[in-house]
Amino acid sequence: MVTSVPRLVIAAPSSGSGKTTVAAGLMAAFTARGLAVSPHKVGPDYIDPGYHALATGRAGRNLDAYLCGTELIAPLFAHGARGCDLAVVEGVMGLYDGAAGQGDLASTAQVAKLLRAPVVLVVDASSQSRSVAALVHGFASWDPGVRVAGVILNKVGSDRHEEMLREALDASGVPVLGVLRRAPQVDTPSRHLGLVPVAERRADAVDAVRAMAEQVRQGCDLDALFALARGAGELTDAAWNATEAVVSSPPPSLSPAPRGPRVVALAGGPAFTFSYTEHAELLTAAGADVVTFDPLRDEQLPEGTGGLVIGGGFPEVYAPELSANEPLRKAVAGLASGGAPVAAECAGLLYLSRELDGQPMCGVLDVTARMDERLTLGYRDAVAVSDSVLAAAGTRMRGHEFHRTVVEPGAGAAPAWGVRAPRPRVEGFVQQGVHASYLHTHWASVPGVARRFVERCLTS
Repeated sequence: MVTSVPRLVIAAPSSGSGKTTVAAGLMAAFTARGLAVSPHKVGPDYIDPGYHALATGRAGRNLDAYLCGTELIAPLFAHGARGCDLAVVEGVMGLYDGAAGQGDLASTAQVAKLLRAPVVLVVDASSQSRSVAALVHGFASWDPGVRVAGVILNKVGSDRHEEMLREALDASGVPVLGVLRRAPQVDTPSRHLGLVPVAERRADAVDAVRAMAEQVRQGCDLDALFALARGAGELTDAAWNATEAVVSSPPPSLSPAPRGPRVVALAGGPAFTFSYTEHAELLTAAGADVVTFDPLRDEQLPEGTGGLVIGGGFPEVYAPELSANEPLRKAVAGLASGGAPVAAECAGLLYLSRELDGQPMCGVLDVTARMDERLTLGYRDAVAVSDSVLAAAGTRMRGHEFHRTVVEPGAGAAPAWGVRAPRPRVEGFVQQGVHASYLHTHWASVPGVARRFVERCLTS
């Protein structure tokens, strides 16, 4: 199978340069032209894909070479971009920044090479003029395998400022494909873990994405950008397929019962916005009926729930409201006490705790959780310490931690994971059918976890 979807990678010299504004603006502007645009994000970020989905009407998908392995980047891309006219890939951090101490692994540059895609560099030009040429030249020449094919100048102050920047870049050989002026209306609010998710500010987010699209439409050469995207190299990797991934995963340890609950409840709503699209696809491929519910508003789990998945998000922001929904807290506790499989990551771990910042939670785990000033952030190599509904002991996975909370104790009598960095430790909890941990994982890398989880739902 050959994938020839036109595609662009939107990168920058550093975080804060305006990648999300430009990427979401391009997605929305091309969508407004009638194109089917496939949105992608390099790295483990859950929040930016929400804005991408708003811009395109399609699920935002992550491309993380650390979590999933380099061999899955092109297949996952082809899966998401199937049938589209254009794909826009937003980078992470600076163009060449990736997993610490591991070269270009998980960097935007590596993903661009794996996708054979041209790179458009977004430069915050607010505090420079002629120096922009040296900066662009350095990024364009650093790695011959990365094709920096254009520049979009962001936060340009005036016509004179633009003139100086263009003059400096004339000799660089990298064309200017857009110039964006400072525009407060495209700014998106941030807090302790980055941008505020779309689900928490839907109307304002719609307005912001609309403003991004208009700014990009006025300031960028969309025809030149699309022509550049059409010049991307062909990919020969077969598109990832959830059903094939599940079927080819290791055989289950139990024989599924012919009858039993098949509904897997997936936490959503403003408090639980962190979930990779492929997780629901894998659960569905494994035989589950995935039903999303909102722990802020729904007082009961979906009818027939036989398993529960609670991903990441911001329960610390909504602790009073989550606590006030006592009927649902009791329903979750009852499901867990009955032995049904429950997979909880980060925010899900907090929700299962006895209390969060003094507010009663579900009480499934005998732990307390609280906000903390220290940010815990980074990729992790993990090994399953205990047999659980997700994995047999000894299963290796890669994950990512990103939180400003702590739970006490940090691990149960049967820990979920052992991790090597930044220091050797065990963390998380396995008890009855519960697997709860701070570690965010991408199940496409080990699709057998979805098969195992659904198998336990069918036999519980």
